[in-house]
Amino acid sequence: MPQNKFHIALSPDRTSLKLIGDFTLAALDRPLVTANAELVQYAKQTDLSWDLREIQQLDYAGAVMLWQAWGEKRPDMLYLRDEQARMFDRLQNIPPIPDKRRSNLFLPVSTLGKKFFTVLDHVRGIIGLSGQVTLDCLYLLTHPARIPFREISATLYRAGAQALGITAVVGFLIGIVLSYLSSEQLHMFGADIYIVNILGMSIIRELGPMLAAILVAGRSGSAMTAQLGVMRVTEELDALTVMGIPYSLRLILPKIIGLGIAMPLIVLWTSAIALLGGIMAADLQIGLSYHYAITSLPGAVPVANLWLALAKGIVCGMTIALIACHFGLRIKPNTESLGEGTTLSVVISITSVIIIDAIFAVIFSDVGIQIAG
Repeated sequence: MPQNKFHIALSPDRTSLKLIGDFTLAALDRPLVTANAELVQYAKQTDLSWDLREIQQLDYAGAVMLWQAWGEKRPDMLYLRDEQARMFDRLQNIPPIPDKRRSNLFLPVSTLGKKFFTVLDHVRGIIGLSGQVTLDCLYLLTHPARIPFREISATLYRAGAQALGITAVVGFLIGIVLSYLSSEQLHMFGADIYIVNILGMSIIRELGPMLAAILVAGRSGSAMTAQLGVMRVTEELDALTVMGIPYSLRLILPKIIGLGIAMPLIVLWTSAIALLGGIMAADLQIGLSYHYAITSLPGAVPVANLWLALAKGIVCGMTIALIACHFGLRIKPNTESLGEGTTLSVVISITSVIIIDAIFAVIFSDVGIQIAG
């Protein structure tokens, strides 16, 4: 027998072909092209009988090679063992590869339409979830003993207290960057003292709420979506329904209320740390004293900006929690859907936060801004 692990033997009268040895991927590794070409030539003889009974090992690599050499149909005279016959039966029952789809001129329009209806479905789901939460709030007003204080407290700790570290670091660095950039430009015009006005208005009114909301959306919103998604995968939500416990009352409402309470506090914390970083940078850059910055801040920034920032925090916090819970409940019982749902939840939450900030800027454009006459 040759050095290969298989052998193709043709009878002297050239009417019978016998395959001997191993027709596996390991055996056909190097001489695959030669063996395939030889089998194709033999398959052209329609009166040739094939005997595969002396093949010791046959895997799907060898079976597919023989099947393609035969033109994806069995020869008229074929001798097989039972296990080999079952292997070729499976190859014969494989559905054909579908034809390449023709180019559709309306594909962009149909794709855009599908995305539009998907967005409408999510909007409808969020509105429905909001209505359910409203009904739960009305129910708790008449049954105050059922208020889930423990779940609300847990949300305050996880989304509020545990987020103080990252919000402080990011706020402090943003304050330093903003102060360095602003003080350098103001120093060119001899208006160093107005750095307090720029830092106060930009941080308290805009950057503080935005930074806090974006960080909470990426940190706490994703955690809420993943938690509800895992409960969906492990069928814990179904178990709560079977036991007669409304998961909207025990899981969703505490998250919305807890984050709605925690967000204004996080906004205050982030704005304070960002102002501290800006004042420190201004002291190092242009020598602005801490005493002057602190005492002149209330006159430079009307208190209405602080209330506006707190209102943004409440709205953004409740919106983030609502969106996170919506996508958490939409997750299917598989790991791929869990990752996609969490990612989509964070993206939609951050986008919604920016839209809310724009709406506040338009509606309250005349509130808390001093315009010189």
